[in-house]
Amino acid sequence: MKLLFRLCYLLCFFQVTADACEAGGIKVNTDFDGASSANLLTECMIDIENQHIRLTFQPENTPINNSPWYAFKISSQQPQNVSVKISIVNGSHRYHPKYSVDGKHWLPLTFTTSDEYLEFKLHSAKHPVWLAAQELITNNDYHLWAKELATHFDIKTSVLGYSVQQRPILKLISDIPQSNKWVILVGRQHPPEVTGAMALFSFAETLLSTSTLAQSFRREHNIMILPNINPDGVALGYWRHNANGVDLNRDWQAFKQPEVKAVDDALSELTTKGHHIVMAVDFHSTHNDIFYTMPHDYGIKQPYLVKNWLNLLDSKYVDFNVIQRPGNNPDRGVFKQYIADTYKVHAITYEMGDHTDRAFIKQFAVDAANTFMQSMLTAQHDQLHLIAKPND
Repeated sequence: MKLLFRLCYLLCFFQVTADACEAGGIKVNTDFDGASSANLLTECMIDIENQHIRLTFQPENTPINNSPWYAFKISSQQPQNVSVKISIVNGSHRYHPKYSVDGKHWLPLTFTTSDEYLEFKLHSAKHPVWLAAQELITNNDYHLWAKELATHFDIKTSVLGYSVQQRPILKLISDIPQSNKWVILVGRQHPPEVTGAMALFSFAETLLSTSTLAQSFRREHNIMILPNINPDGVALGYWRHNANGVDLNRDWQAFKQPEVKAVDDALSELTTKGHHIVMAVDFHSTHNDIFYTMPHDYGIKQPYLVKNWLNLLDSKYVDFNVIQRPGNNPDRGVFKQYIADTYKVHAITYEMGDHTDRAFIKQFAVDAANTFMQSMLTAQHDQLHLIAKPND
């Protein structure tokens, strides 16, 4: 009898669909931008009797950094409490699960972990609930952000180029005709790294603001913002790579990926026209808040610029340390190294922690941008003073 029941359960109540799975009025689906694509969700099982949902996710390819992304929706015909168990292939749980009832506003879930599962309980109803490893910031969110910026600030929005799957790569420019100096902001090389995206939003908005400092800064510097250079990875719910299965932040020597090639072409075109790249900031997320910098003695212009900036930023905080980690990796093909080697100027990798308080991320980015502008303008003033000073 038990065997007959199990057979009936599997055949009569369990249905696998193209999007995910459905059984007994409970539905799991991934039919939205940023959700885990079909090849990443390898198991989707609904145990109706025990109200359990079991999901298994795998990365787009291996080897890969341990950044196990997942995003899906759950709904049910009748309100009920369900237990969700998530397991990861070729990775371990890095992110703390979050939920949303509208896909925009997110709250943390109470969860437990073991060697095999991450588990949490959820109240499900007809209105779907979004579940994700981190908050969703989709390709459409970037376009909405750019549109909103254009209503407040003088920026130009265009398409830098196209991804492997022909998604547009957004470019925002605030340029002053009399200036030939450029600051470059880059984001979302790695899809799950949304705390870096949050930092980029606030940092960029501060540079573009109407404050006296920002206006003075923009009289001297053009700003190019490339907020999302991996739109395919973002759309497909990838852990790390682009649609070709390549880590974009390892391609800045080979330039084989269209996303990286598009950025390199744009910067090369600027310098061909007599413009100068003077600084670049690449926004990421990792386990902790940290700034990866170039060594001050690497032979780049204004050698102490970044050190002075981050020291100034650190001085504003009593209970938070701005960690600087200088490093030189000439053979890894990372963005900051590419900028330093190609243009002989500073570049940094601005990392926000996976679990850093979201309000702090935004406020810290505002302070980081303001001290960045102060340091850049001070360094420029000092350089002009030295040039103007007569020889002894």
